[in-house]
Amino acid sequence: MSTDKEVIIRVENLTAAYGDTVVIDNISFDVKKGEVFVILGGSGCGKSTVLKQMIGLYQPASGKILFEGENIVSAEGKERLEIIRKIGVMYQNGALFGSMTLLENIRLPMEEYTDLPSSAMDLIASMKLNLVGLHGFENHMPSELSGGMQKRAAIARAMALDPQIIFLDEPSAGLDPITSAELDQLVLSLARNLKITFVVVTHELPSIYTIADRVIMLDKRTKGIVAEGEPETLRDQSDNSWVRQFFNREVSSGVSE
Repeated sequence: MSTDKEVIIRVENLTAAYGDTVVIDNISFDVKKGEVFVILGGSGCGKSTVLKQMIGLYQPASGKILFEGENIVSAEGKERLEIIRKIGVMYQNGALFGSMTLLENIRLPMEEYTDLPSSAMDLIASMKLNLVGLHGFENHMPSELSGGMQKRAAIARAMALDPQIIFLDEPSAGLDPITSAELDQLVLSLARNLKITFVVVTHELPSIYTIADRVIMLDKRTKGIVAEGEPETLRDQSDNSWVRQFFNREVSSGVSE
């Protein structure tokens, strides 16, 4: 992505901890409007922790998380609600409610955050399902769908309020390579055609090479960012041997797991 793109998220000096255990220590980075931004790293490096801090699920130990200049860390009441409405989230397991149809699942954010009439909610929910290739599945239960279709439905729900930013937590987890590749193409299509900014947590290299405009790589040893840039550039040109090993899937006793 070009360097002059508008910054939509700015993370400043973020430290995340569980009790006395610091997981992420003083990291800073920007996400630019319209890009697919990937957070990656080895197991236990804090990828999902950073995502949870960014969406306001957990409060950081210190630092700022700015959405178009508004700090979600300190925001309260109406101000916080306005920030939350700018984002959509797809959790790793999809988190669809098994007792509800797909239509009912996708209506949920609208029921909570809008005063739209029921007929309008149904129409919007159907449109979101159509955008992810699930037209005609409105009355199906999640258990009637494949894993890939459940992930698509979860993305449709994340889009219910027309967010500017969608967060995806390990979207390819549990999917076969073909279904994972299809999901990658869906993300790219939504990013390019609807100008949605995506922040994706994953360690799946095929997906990273396909969808990522930029990545940051976390290292659990330093509890910080060890690399940032385009994945192919980091693979081929990084001066950090561990980064090159990660992107090239090379075994080394020094790799952090």
